Amino acid sequence: MVKKIESRTGGKIAGVAGSASGVTSVLGSWQVCHNLCLGVIALLSILGITIVGMPLMFLQRIALPVWIIAALLLGVVIFIYFRKRCISSRLIMLNSGLIIVGIPFQSLQFLSPIFWIVGGTLVLLSILLFIKDKIGGKKHGKNK
Repeated sequence: MVKKIESRTGGKIAGVAGSASGVTSVLGSWQVCHNLCLGVIALLSILGITIVGMPLMFLQRIALPVWIIAALLLGVVIFIYFRKRCISSRLIMLNSGLIIVGIPFQSLQFLSPIFWIVGGTLVLLSILLFIKDKIGGKKHGKNK
């Protein structure tokens, strides 16, 4: 009984860490931040508020630390996956793709199209495999 409760709690913690990893990795991408700013400006313009400039530009200063935290959290999730096998490998693949897409290093910006292709392929593949598993009724990444 204690082992079941422990595995559920460990699985929930790992799931939260994996979700946080994916979300924070996307914040590291300039294009995503830029599009988010444009979305905020568009939403505010619908309400009749006019903004000049980028209201979320402050996120640019924290992009690198947020991406590093995302990569570290992904490392923790992968470690837990290999220890306990209680996390979906599809979600790990999705988070890995998001982290690759969101690489914020200025010196690597010339490789940005490659990161988008590789990361986007991982994200798309993980979504397609997840849908295939759901349609087929297969539970992937769980102990048997």
